[in-house]
Amino acid sequence: MTLANIAELKTQAKRLRTALAENGQSLSHAQALELVSKQHGFRDWNTACASARNSSPRSFKVGDRVTGTYMQQAFAGEIRGLSKVGQNDHIRVDVQFDQPVDVVTFDSFSSYRSRVNCIIDEDGIAVKKTSNGEPYLKIKIATADPKHR
Repeated sequence: MTLANIAELKTQAKRLRTALAENGQSLSHAQALELVSKQHGFRDWNTACASARNSSPRSFKVGDRVTGTYMQQAFAGEIRGLSKVGQNDHIRVDVQFDQPVDVVTFDSFSSYRSRVNCIIDEDGIAVKKTSNGEPYLKIKIATADPKHR
């Protein structure tokens, strides 16, 4: 579900608190935010905040199909979790790969990852970089294959 924005979620939480108060039930603002998040299918308020960011056409949502590179290896997968990190538009993203990704570039051994989490910016680029200066993770929304519509 696409949400209008974080302000709308907060407004919904305020309306919920008001309605419950009229019936003699007390609820903190934080509890109301958590309940509104769950009503929209999110795990918690932080996940809802990360998913509700509609200011950028590149905003990510839980369940999005994504492609990109992890440790410079190509992958396709699905976003399984999102949460806002700090106040600088960074997002912790949890990606489940369709196929395990070998993150070792040596021929003598391999190390496969099936699921990773990383802190990214609003463009899907990891904040941290590998020793050669490349971001750990780069993701973008997967384009739909017209054959599967």
